[in-house]
Amino acid sequence: MTRKQKGFTLIELLIVVAIIGILAAIAIPNLLTAMQRSRQKRTMADMRSCATAWEARATDVNEYGAAGATVTWPSTGADYVANTLPGILSPTYIKQVPTKDGWGTNYAGGVSTDRQSYSIESYGKNKSNDSESAGPTTKFDCDIVFSNGSFVVYPEGVQVQ
Repeated sequence: MTRKQKGFTLIELLIVVAIIGILAAIAIPNLLTAMQRSRQKRTMADMRSCATAWEARATDVNEYGAAGATVTWPSTGADYVANTLPGILSPTYIKQVPTKDGWGTNYAGGVSTDRQSYSIESYGKNKSNDSESAGPTTKFDCDIVFSNGSFVVYPEGVQVQ
């Protein structure tokens, strides 16, 4: 009398684990890249929303600055967007001013001395103020700069970790 055994052999289990490991090795880097890309896109959308509200206010009052604002552009200050903009933009021009980028760092910002130009900056993945050349870049840790209605430094193309 022979007995039929039910279940998987050790070889079958090892093959399944190996296949899952290979799939994870392929998928995890792509997932991490997609997460960084989504942080960039969220940051860029928030910067554009903030700038649109700032420009709408400037249309009404004919300047970008606030009374008593001391930060000047292009040297931006990390507390300008968080401390000054909510007081002059909320709730008339935007319900809530975004103050942190996709990586949890405060946006930097400032206005020119004549109060006719503005700049908003995100320090990117590395959270440090790097001097970047204007135009597109393919680094996740690049700064993202929006000034006077357009992105001056921005991510584009395939991203490099």
